[in-house]
Amino acid sequence: MDDTFAIDSLRRCALFAHADDDTVRKVARGLRRRRFRRNEVIFHQGDPGDSLHIVASGTAKVTLPSTEGEEAIIATLRPGDFFGELALLDGAPRSATAVALEPMETITLPRADFRALLDGDTGLRDALLAGLSHELRRITGHVEELHFLDLAGRLAMRLTRLAREQDAALAGEVRLDWPYTQSDLASMIGGTRQSVNKLLSALVDDGLVRIERDTLIITDVDHLARRAER
Repeated sequence: MDDTFAIDSLRRCALFAHADDDTVRKVARGLRRRRFRRNEVIFHQGDPGDSLHIVASGTAKVTLPSTEGEEAIIATLRPGDFFGELALLDGAPRSATAVALEPMETITLPRADFRALLDGDTGLRDALLAGLSHELRRITGHVEELHFLDLAGRLAMRLTRLAREQDAALAGEVRLDWPYTQSDLASMIGGTRQSVNKLLSALVDDGLVRIERDTLIITDVDHLARRAER
C-alpha cells in the first residue's frame, strides 16, 4: 500500500492525530487497504473481531439487524472515523454489522498490532478512551431522542446532528453529501420510509431543507434544531 495514502489516512483519524511521525510511519507499514462497493457488508454482527477499520474515503453505516430483515442504524461513518474497536478490546464477536453506503475504502490494523500499540502508547490509549466516551455520549443522546421526541422531532434532530458532525461550528446553511436513502433515514430514527418521506416534504415546504440530487441542504441549522425541540 502507498505509504503516503496510509499516513494521510492515519493523520485524519483522531486515534493517531497526535502520534509522532515515527509511530505513524511504523503503523502505516502494517496496514491493509480494503475497498468496498455500495451496499457491500464490511463485517457482520457475530463475526470474529480481527482488525480495526479506519475510513479512508466514502461513508458507511453501523446497523443492528433484526430477524425480520429490518435494521436500526446506530452510527454513520465518514473519512477519519474508526470502528470495530470493541471486539478488539474484549475478544467478543462483532456487536453490529457495518455496511458501505457508497463506494469506500478503509485501512485496517490487525488485532495483535492494535493491542501492542495500546500497551506501549499512553497517548493512543487516551485517544481511544476519548473516542469511546464520545460514542457513549452520542448513543445516550440517541436513546434520549427515541424516548422523548416525536418522529418529527427525531428527524429534525438527526439532520441537525449530521450537519454538526460535519462541522460543529456551522449555524447557517449546510450542504450535506447524501448517500442515504429514505429507508436509511427511517432506520436512524425508528420510523418508516413513508413517514420519513412525509416529514421531509414538510421540512421542504417550510423552507428548512432542500434536496438536490445527492446533496441535502439545510438552510438554517439553528432553526432546524429549534424545530426538533418544539
